[in-house]
Amino acid sequence: MSSYAAPLKDMQFAIAEFAGLEGIAALPGCAEVTGELVGAVLTEAGKFAQGVLDPLNRSGDRQGAQWRAGVVTAPDGFAEAYRQFAAAGWNGLAAPTDYGGQGLPHCIALPLQEMWNSANMAFCLCPMLTSGVQEALTHHGSTDLVKTYMPKLVSGEWTGTMNLTEPQAGSDLAAVRTRAVAEGDHYRIQGTKIFITWGEHDMAENIVHLVLARLPDAPEGVKGISMFVVPKFLVNADGSRGARNDIRCVSIEHKLGIHGSPTCVLAYGDHGGAIGRLVGEPNRGLEYMFTMMNHARLGVGMEGVAIAERAYQHALAYARTRVQGRAIGRKSGDRVTIIHHPDVRRMLMTMRAQTEAMRALGYLAAGELDRAKSHPDASVRARHQARLDLLTPVVKGWCTELAVEIASLGVQIHGGMGFIEETGAAQYLRDARITTIYEGTTGIQALDLIGRKVGAEHGATALALVAEMRELDAALAGAGTFFEQMHTTLAQAVDALESATRWLVDHYHAEPEAAAAVAVPYLKLFGAVAGGWLMARAALAVAARRGTSDADRTFIDAKLATARFYIEHLLPPAAALSLTVTRGAASTLALDPEGF
Repeated sequence: MSSYAAPLKDMQFAIAEFAGLEGIAALPGCAEVTGELVGAVLTEAGKFAQGVLDPLNRSGDRQGAQWRAGVVTAPDGFAEAYRQFAAAGWNGLAAPTDYGGQGLPHCIALPLQEMWNSANMAFCLCPMLTSGVQEALTHHGSTDLVKTYMPKLVSGEWTGTMNLTEPQAGSDLAAVRTRAVAEGDHYRIQGTKIFITWGEHDMAENIVHLVLARLPDAPEGVKGISMFVVPKFLVNADGSRGARNDIRCVSIEHKLGIHGSPTCVLAYGDHGGAIGRLVGEPNRGLEYMFTMMNHARLGVGMEGVAIAERAYQHALAYARTRVQGRAIGRKSGDRVTIIHHPDVRRMLMTMRAQTEAMRALGYLAAGELDRAKSHPDASVRARHQARLDLLTPVVKGWCTELAVEIASLGVQIHGGMGFIEETGAAQYLRDARITTIYEGTTGIQALDLIGRKVGAEHGATALALVAEMRELDAALAGAGTFFEQMHTTLAQAVDALESATRWLVDHYHAEPEAAAAVAVPYLKLFGAVAGGWLMARAALAVAARRGTSDADRTFIDAKLATARFYIEHLLPPAAALSLTVTRGAASTLALDPEGF
């Protein structure tokens, strides 16, 4: 088994180059966010990930969370690890200082989420959801709700979940049936919620559920959904934990992966109704929940980056030690480790290049989030918010789809040993598979991308990003022989993205079904081209450092090689994806549903 080591150099590079650390440090309240601070935080977080969380990953997968008579127990070691996590202040890293958080920007918090997920994704889901509850309450909760719940959510004494899904209401939340009836200053909640990650456990003393439910007079559909805070234990007037609320965990799911994370079925109100408090205004619950969901979608995208990184490290460690066959072209002599075989190196380079491109895009989005929240100029905030809105479904959809492919390559590098659980490679593939489904499937992300983010604004933000990609052309063209082919291939890929974007702008309103039929290929095209753009930027940035006295030649040479591989191997298929978008809708819809 390999041991996780945070890729600190690439993380710090991506924070500086793509999140734009220097610009973020100039934002209000961020003056102390320096390269030195980032390095120190990442180093300490890396030690925690490697020393505490990673050793529990395999054992947690094998043991799994346990359910017995409504009581859920986390795998051995998880509760103590969570107490250490909370005591170290990691739970409130990006939370407001008013509630005990550290108030650090997302360009630091998101890389830390990558570390936690690489080391132990099942564990990390708990604090990730808690941070989402913090986000939702900060934006939409009353002063009293925030005062009651935020300090202990930030400290990690209490954890949080979001409760959307019901047996008959998955992606279609208009079908939600959970009911809420007013009773004095609170509501009685009755209904069943499924797929509630960390909905019951023994790691913290209370669990704060954000629950979607309907009021008796609510209009039909999604416009009739409200949001409620429903804690596992009620909270007394002095802030202490009170009586057990009317919530039961009736079972946990038996899943393909993330076995250490309990996925719960929760029954609300079997004995008169669980007590909840309304968040914000009635019938605006789905709107409020999207604050949490968009926050979570970036987090799930980083889960994709994280699992890809871990699968790569695991495969690399195996390739360096597994002896098999002689070097290509030699008929005698010692057998070599498989990293000497060209096709294994091709697979490793594919894993590495895609992961670095995914990380670059995720950190770029984190920088947009910080500027959208904190820039003093409202028009600038709006511009960065539009860019963040555009990138979020791409980060979530593209990074998680690639994570499955990358984890699968990790199994392939192990050969037959990868198909055996004892080597550990299969766990990353199993764990990665949920990420394309969490917080809306890839198809839902793609519909969001072509609808709210491209079609609704006639491609304005997407085409502005395409124009920014083209600004790199001149720099590449004049940077020497090494960058000439990179320039040509990237220019062709950006042309392909622009062509597909303009086709969607032209067809989205007139032929919505045709646009929807090619939405996922468009999302993948967008991710691949954005990744190529960022890898080319990375190559230019490190090349400029070559002549400096403190240049890290090993890092520079590796980044240049990885960028070149991405451009030559992973970017050319963009042209084919563009053809699929512009020509492929009719064939997708050619067969009637009855004909399948």
